[in-house]
Amino acid sequence: MIPYFQANAFAFGPLTIQVWGLFVSLGIVAGLILAYKISRKYFLAEQVILDLGVWSIVGGLLMARIFHVIFYAPEYYLLHPSEIVYFWQGGASSLGGFVGAIFAIYIFAKIKNFNLKELWPYFDVMALSLWLGWAIGRIGCFMIHDHPGKLTNSFLAVNFPAGARYDMGLFDSLLAWFIFIVFALLFKKLIKIRWGLVSQLSFMMYAFVRFWLDFLRAVDVEQADVRYLTLTPAQWGMLMIFVGLTSWLVFDSIKRQKNIGEVA
Repeated sequence: MIPYFQANAFAFGPLTIQVWGLFVSLGIVAGLILAYKISRKYFLAEQVILDLGVWSIVGGLLMARIFHVIFYAPEYYLLHPSEIVYFWQGGASSLGGFVGAIFAIYIFAKIKNFNLKELWPYFDVMALSLWLGWAIGRIGCFMIHDHPGKLTNSFLAVNFPAGARYDMGLFDSLLAWFIFIVFALLFKKLIKIRWGLVSQLSFMMYAFVRFWLDFLRAVDVEQADVRYLTLTPAQWGMLMIFVGLTSWLVFDSIKRQKNIGEVA
């Protein structure tokens, strides 16, 4: 069992550093550095990677906060509207982050006149970098324990003062580390098949596992995630992502086979 500890903030000279915000920042920096290095290795435009990274980060952070406020704690923020902008204290929806990043990338592509085929290599690079950044950022969630899970005696539990529980921030970090390692090892092989597989398959893996992990979230604590028809907002989102990407891969495979048959 993992001993309980909590680190919300610490002093650095005259500054107060929020631990969650620190790890999110470290994750963003690590992801951008990795994306930049991979883009150079595969002769992709580094500026496009950086532009996409900035757009997706800004869009993702904004929408992650908006989703959290609207879908997870609307009553609280109606009573404390000034705290809506206190994003550094935690409180962000991963589903909202994905939606915001996708929307921001769509706007960027429209402005720069990129088509989907041109962007697939960049999506794969960014996806791999995302999982590294996500793994690091979620350590911040674990440090402040803002995503408690169900009571359990599992060796993976954190020994909270009021009883041992799963910590979903820890699980999400471990999941992201696993996805990052797997697709870092498979990256060359997958892009040889075609660009786009890394981003598609890695998001499918995350959505599938994350859907089931959310059943371990606490339901008996004050900050328990809201449920809609027994599922969390993230579960509904992960379900749509998994079904959408699976359908995309199936229809794309059928289309490619049909084109091969017509050429033959």
